[in-house]
Amino acid sequence: MATLSQWVAGARPRTLPAAIAPVIAGTAAAAPLDRVNLGFALLALIVSVSLQIGVNYANDYSDGIRGTDADRVGPVRLVGQHKADPRNVKLMAFAFFGFAALVGLALVAFSNAWIMVPLGALAVLAAWRYTGGDNPYGYRGLGEVYVFVFFGLMATLGTLYTQAGRLTWVGLAAAVAIGALASAILVANNLRDIPTDRESGKLTLAVRLGDTGTRWLYALLVVVAILMTVAIALRHWPAYLALLAFGLAIKPLRTLRSGATGRALVPVLAATGMLELAYAVLLAIGLAVGAAIA
Repeated sequence: MATLSQWVAGARPRTLPAAIAPVIAGTAAAAPLDRVNLGFALLALIVSVSLQIGVNYANDYSDGIRGTDADRVGPVRLVGQHKADPRNVKLMAFAFFGFAALVGLALVAFSNAWIMVPLGALAVLAAWRYTGGDNPYGYRGLGEVYVFVFFGLMATLGTLYTQAGRLTWVGLAAAVAIGALASAILVANNLRDIPTDRESGKLTLAVRLGDTGTRWLYALLVVVAILMTVAIALRHWPAYLALLAFGLAIKPLRTLRSGATGRALVPVLAATGMLELAYAVLLAIGLAVGAAIA
């Protein structure tokens, strides 16, 4: 039976910046419109974090019962390492999905953003189908697309929409930047797992691109985020402050360039998560300052 610490580890706390950052960025995008609502932001944060934890438990369950987690490097695998009953891990995943849905409905009701109901349902379905079901798209190289769409575009723009009642080009650019950085976390994760994924038949994008191509993809995603930041700053110049966050990309990029593999790539995941979170915070400060002096 898994201990409490193992259940916490199974939730993969290091991935949570990918759930927190889009809410910060979406709230920041509401600042130039003077429509920031911290109460709605808190509800959006609960939804995003709960969905992320649900995804992590769902992946643990689905990969574990398929045997693709039997020999992994990185965080604890509750099912793959036989630390918890698979049924309990699946139940935990759906408990977090359900909680995210309930809080999401409350957010929609308070903000009158009813368009988010079908989009939220799609997000939960996509979260399960990532590695669950008969033909999971995470096994076909589409995991990064899921992360970009749901933890980039939808999470950021959804947060903005519930507060401002509309979308903006600044919000879209911020969503693309957040999506790119969130996808970079998964790219680093899948780069680490190429040997075991290839052996188990899990055809992630990293497996399809190969080692070298995956390292270049990570760098490209960082560049996309930088370009989006410059685009935002051309409209709101204090947003240039967010470029300081990319100093955190130097070390992981050097690690990838060195050809590091296996456990040596684990710090890249953590560093990329912190990069995404720092980016969102600095962008929020920049946009808040810009709104204050406008």
